[in-house]
Amino acid sequence: MSLKIEQVTKRFGDFTAVDNLSITVEEGTMYGFLGANGAGKTTTFRMILGLLNASEGKVSWNGQPISYATSPQIGYLPEERGLYPKMKVEEQLVFLGELRGMKKSDAKLTLKKWLDRMEISHYANKKVEELSKGNQQKIQVIASLMHNPKLLILDEPFSGLDPVNVEMLKSAILDFRNNGATIIFSSHRMDHVEELCEQLSIIHHGKQIVSGTLREVKRSFGKQNVRIHSDHDLSLLDTVPGVQAVHKTIEGAVYQVEAEQVAENLLTEALKSGAIRHFAIEEPSLQDIFIEKVGKEHA
Repeated sequence: MSLKIEQVTKRFGDFTAVDNLSITVEEGTMYGFLGANGAGKTTTFRMILGLLNASEGKVSWNGQPISYATSPQIGYLPEERGLYPKMKVEEQLVFLGELRGMKKSDAKLTLKKWLDRMEISHYANKKVEELSKGNQQKIQVIASLMHNPKLLILDEPFSGLDPVNVEMLKSAILDFRNNGATIIFSSHRMDHVEELCEQLSIIHHGKQIVSGTLREVKRSFGKQNVRIHSDHDLSLLDTVPGVQAVHKTIEGAVYQVEAEQVAENLLTEALKSGAIRHFAIEEPSLQDIFIEKVGKEHA
């Protein structure tokens, strides 16, 4: 059961929000969909869901367009949250479960399991507006997962959650992936994408500028980071030929370099100042790649 986006373009008048985008997400794959604000991510999700029609191209799930008939197979967590503030948590989740084709009795049993898992069962009879933003986010997450969808579309799923709850949600998402679900999600947190995604795309002004497996994307970047921790002054290393960028840290510095030889030269120069506590050559982070490709103003 794969999700296919084939040469999809979406225009609003003279403005092109998504420009000739092609993505395939295979069954059981977690796919990261990255871009700055306004890049076209949410527009793409709305086209996948059939909430917007593509100007050109085709979107299909399991070979068919997504429609009301396929709704029970789809889970969608929108970036702009959409809960009814005056409704009680349990009533709301039962109602949303029924909209996805669940029987009322099944919805009640399932939501109890999810409320327990998310550690918010004591809020079942509270109105949504009485909950903190983080707990409202958990309710929204449960609404997108409780009908056991086969395709999950998650728009900034971790925003508003503290680190403990981020881990709780990651665990739930991984369970879905391990049970064969197809998942596409956007996030501004590159570390989450690195941890969870086998494949990814970066889009910028509606155009796909990076695409592939995480390994391919990192290898094609052609740069490495050299991390040095030292109690001595490392400022002379900033001018070593081949150093493209320097990021100072509390313990020393990280140098972006293009070749292994530059790393060796950095080590030689660093040792001239005195003993060093740590030296490592690291692959580039997704954050490094995103900033360079999309531009520092969006980082």
